[in-house]
Amino acid sequence: MRDGILVINAGSSSIKFSLYLSNGEEKPLLASRGQVEGIAVSPHFIALSPNGSVVAEERWDDPHLSHDVLFKHLMTWVEDAFRDAVLKAAGHRVVHGGANHSAPVIVTDAVLDELAELIPLAPLHQPHNLAPIRALRKIYPDLVQVACFDTAFHRTNPKVAQSFAIPRALSDEGVRRYGFHGLSYEYISRQLERVAPEVAGGRVVVFHLGSGASMCAIREGKSVASTMGFTALDGLPMGTRTGAIDPGVLLYLMQRKEMAAKEIETLLYKKSGLLGVSGISNDMRILLASDDPHAVEAIDLFVYRVGRELGSLAAALGGLDALVFTAGIGENSPEIRARVCEQAAWLGVRLDSEANSRHAQRISAPESSVPVFIIPTDEEMMIAKHTRAAIRALRAG
Repeated sequence: MRDGILVINAGSSSIKFSLYLSNGEEKPLLASRGQVEGIAVSPHFIALSPNGSVVAEERWDDPHLSHDVLFKHLMTWVEDAFRDAVLKAAGHRVVHGGANHSAPVIVTDAVLDELAELIPLAPLHQPHNLAPIRALRKIYPDLVQVACFDTAFHRTNPKVAQSFAIPRALSDEGVRRYGFHGLSYEYISRQLERVAPEVAGGRVVVFHLGSGASMCAIREGKSVASTMGFTALDGLPMGTRTGAIDPGVLLYLMQRKEMAAKEIETLLYKKSGLLGVSGISNDMRILLASDDPHAVEAIDLFVYRVGRELGSLAAALGGLDALVFTAGIGENSPEIRARVCEQAAWLGVRLDSEANSRHAQRISAPESSVPVFIIPTDEEMMIAKHTRAAIRALRAG
């Protein structure tokens, strides 16, 4: 029998899963991945093999099916499809771990209560990250569950990089910069040791550019600064999120426009970013294919902010030894990569256009002072590794 590790990444309208199997190999092996999408509208379950072919699929017309019912369907399918495996643990992506968690943790009642207290810091993510943990505890009360945090990788940031210039009492309560996308950055940092060991221990800026977008400064494999802050709103413009915004704008919205907190939250999280500026779409591919001037403005703003943040992170590092592009836009958009690198010419960055067009692993020209790489991220694999490590520690302890 093989050991099974289920990785869960749950959102408001979908439950993404990956199943990894292990017989003691160096890394867990992906057996299947898929999702339940369209929750609360028209639920659709689909499971894929490692090569991407469909191995199971089901649809429901009932929009009232609960997360718990759909999750039970997923678990029943896993049990039936992989009878030669024993599910040993479930690893969960949890966006916010607060100030207390710098590493993954086995979930207990106390841990679950603590993570629920952080919901106001990640209102669009945290409740849905915790829901499947609770559902699994009902179905399999003895199953080990591990929470893996998007904030944990950034706990190595120096205090000055985490601090806001606010009254100390608020800082002591936990109002500070946390940073996010940490599971992605951790994975990239480890992969860079294999891809380019000569720079992996140096000063690296990673561009995690997708619907959610951020950047991270990494020195000697550890995060020292990030564009995201107290929440996942800060930093770069994103698909529907504002990125950095003058707090005075929020005061204006409250005082002059008489907007309630919930209205402002919706504007900041769901109506801004690429969608808000373009008025067309939050999808970079659609904007790049459009000749609408507002689409052009949205792309220009995105690239401009990436370039400005690169300067800031290079300053935090005291120099630059490598750049890495990852995530949906970073891995798949030669045009955005080219424009970002063109803006970074002052740092000595030179792009190899041909390598960039074919998504090569190294896309910088030979004369570039700073090597530039594309490394696909795999947050699910990172969660699987952390979960397996937690199981082994539990057994050893």
